[in-house]
Amino acid sequence: MPKKSKSLCVDDLRHAEYYDMQTTFDTLYQKSMDGEKFEHLMELILSRDNILLAYRNIKANKGSYTAGTDNQNITVIGRMTPDMVVKKVRFIVTESQHGYRPKPVRRKDIPKPNGKTRPLGIPCIWDRLVQQCVKQILEPICEAKFYNNSYGFRPNRSVEHAISKTYTMLQRMNLHYVIEFDIKGFFDNVNHSKLIKQMWAMGIQDKQLLFVIRRILSAPIRMQDGSTIIPDKGTPQGGIISPLLANIVLNELDWWVASQWEENPLALQKAKYRIIRTSPVLDKGSGYNMMRKTRLKEMHIIRYADDFRIFCKTKEDAVKTKEAVTRWIEERLRLEVSPEKTRIVNTRKRWSEFLGFKIRVIQKNHRYIVKSAICDKKAKIEKEKLVEQAKHIAKPREKMTCLNEIRLYNSMVLGIQNYYQIATCISIDCRGFHRQVMTVLTNRMNTEKGSMLKREGGTMTKSEQERFGKSKMVRYVAGIDQMIYPIAYVKYKVAMPKRIKVCSYTAEGREPIHTELSLNKAVLYGLKTKKPQEDSIEVLDSSLSLFSAQKGKCAISGEEFTTAQSIACWYKKPKEQGGLERYQNMTLIHDRYLPLLQKTSLEQLKALAKTLKVTTKMMSKINSLRKLSGLPTIG
Repeated sequence: MPKKSKSLCVDDLRHAEYYDMQTTFDTLYQKSMDGEKFEHLMELILSRDNILLAYRNIKANKGSYTAGTDNQNITVIGRMTPDMVVKKVRFIVTESQHGYRPKPVRRKDIPKPNGKTRPLGIPCIWDRLVQQCVKQILEPICEAKFYNNSYGFRPNRSVEHAISKTYTMLQRMNLHYVIEFDIKGFFDNVNHSKLIKQMWAMGIQDKQLLFVIRRILSAPIRMQDGSTIIPDKGTPQGGIISPLLANIVLNELDWWVASQWEENPLALQKAKYRIIRTSPVLDKGSGYNMMRKTRLKEMHIIRYADDFRIFCKTKEDAVKTKEAVTRWIEERLRLEVSPEKTRIVNTRKRWSEFLGFKIRVIQKNHRYIVKSAICDKKAKIEKEKLVEQAKHIAKPREKMTCLNEIRLYNSMVLGIQNYYQIATCISIDCRGFHRQVMTVLTNRMNTEKGSMLKREGGTMTKSEQERFGKSKMVRYVAGIDQMIYPIAYVKYKVAMPKRIKVCSYTAEGREPIHTELSLNKAVLYGLKTKKPQEDSIEVLDSSLSLFSAQKGKCAISGEEFTTAQSIACWYKKPKEQGGLERYQNMTLIHDRYLPLLQKTSLEQLKALAKTLKVTTKMMSKINSLRKLSGLPTIG
């Protein structure tokens, strides 16, 4: 019997399926690839399904519970009906007297490790919902236009992909001269007029939408001292749409650098497609060989948000490229490059820093290979955090238990290991962390009766067993079941490049990462539009999730739902008893079983159960739901 293939799921793609928006996104992506212009995007942005999908995507973000200047968060929207939410969003954007006017953004200064602060702008929750509606429609259009070597804040791209490409540039392409660029206060200095022109050039030519974008960019900022300023440049860090707008600004730079070498007409002239891992790839090798006989400067860019590096073959090329790119950024993007932080690094002699890693090449067997580690500044910060948290394990803070402190420490360990495991020297760096942490724990947990730190203790979970089960560095605090994760027990992971085929906006591109819903689409659509509409948007959204989680089947009988009208949403803890309208408190059942969950005489319930042919297994589930509601079980 053939092995059943594993079901894959990407949350954003699944959410788009719930609200039937994936086809719309695919169409926008394809039209953008074909070079079409978009003049009527507001209709899609303010469509009912797009607004409901925006609520779903915002709700999934923990930041949605952070209030803006109006002291409201996502729960305010969650209590309203879908029709009310859709009506209010449309009114805010198009029907108010002066057009869309976002409320003041709350400024919050976040401390940075170097002692400085990063200004964060927190929009009001309704403005965040509007931004999410806009972002959902703009993203597929922009994805078709973005350059391939841009990795920050884009679907299916990550730090790992950027670092993998960096390793390729250094080790396989022998581009050992790296120009480290730094743009002064990028997010605070983006030129609004330039950004609007760039969007127009990308084909986004809906004037009403561009007006809304303008208003988002110039939203008043409420400072921490209570004063209000109106920005004339910059995009607020913290806004949902800001990362996408930042990528639009710097996309022009990506393509300009690429036009000098990778996308140069001479390179494309001799290019041919060849198959690599079942995907067609444009091979420009012959064109590059022709270009190397000319005086053209070889340069390649890798960018993650506003952090980018340019790779060159020789120092002479690097010096000329640094000057040319600096002038281009200042003249074309009207941004300022920091001369103090921008430098050329010969990676054969020195470390180059990128995304928290320090990277260089060393000679081995007559060739250069990559060597990487946690950069010094980050290593110092991470070590200090771990040591400080180890002190809290030995002496828990007020209102914290030792178990909670261990769990917090373990989350920090996993965060460091998961992010930096693609550094070739990760185990050496983490051994240094481990020595410091164990010194603190050993010294501070010694008592007159002996050490509180034990080699053996509670049982490990399956994931802990797989990850740390063979380690001899595992420790426990006496009397506590939770292990302390060993930071030094980590193995180098090869950084994987982005798969060429993967794309969220084509059916073929989704195949490797996402399995489409195999549910009854008619019932799903009926559930989404079903009356009564007095149910809140939270109930509607949770019902769609439950329908998917229950595979379109009744939680009691296991039979498939054939119509949306037959589906009843049951609250495990009734609202009258304080039960919340939340996914965890809800389940979908066939409406024929509702009478069995009511407060009725047991004789009537038994007779009804017999009529409905309730099996022993079904009765067990019914009694479980009755217990949660505080009702007696049916014998």
